[in-house]
Amino acid sequence: MAAISRADATWEGDLTSGRGRVKVASGTFSEFPVTWAARIERTHGSTSPEELIAAAHAACYSMAFSNGLSKAGHHPERLNTTAEVEFVPGKGITTVTLTVKGHIHGISEGDFQKLAEEAKTGCPVSQALKGNVELKLNAELDHVH
Repeated sequence: MAAISRADATWEGDLTSGRGRVKVASGTFSEFPVTWAARIERTHGSTSPEELIAAAHAACYSMAFSNGLSKAGHHPERLNTTAEVEFVPGKGITTVTLTVKGHIHGISEGDFQKLAEEAKTGCPVSQALKGNVELKLNAELDHVH
């Protein structure tokens, strides 16, 4: 059976002067505001669809990477992932850059890079964006013990 995730949005007014609200059905976090200004000017206190995609992609990638590491026999102690979604007005979302720093004992740099790339390609959010958005990856293995 498929898992369905749901979010609801309400928008009032036109694009540039209007404002909206978004909430997730799970109740994990409170309703939050969205505005055009948040999308292009990065105003504090409201979010954008791109920021929500970044959050989803960072979480999805981390889950996919930890799964790939585990299946390859490695114990992922910690993955810190950042997703940066580039939005160009008039063009849309052009690029997502994933940056991950991994703390994993006993893995070679080569294996780490290979599994990081496989996670970028295989995570469901990457799959949803594939072919429409350039996906970039910066993966760094933390060698500090």
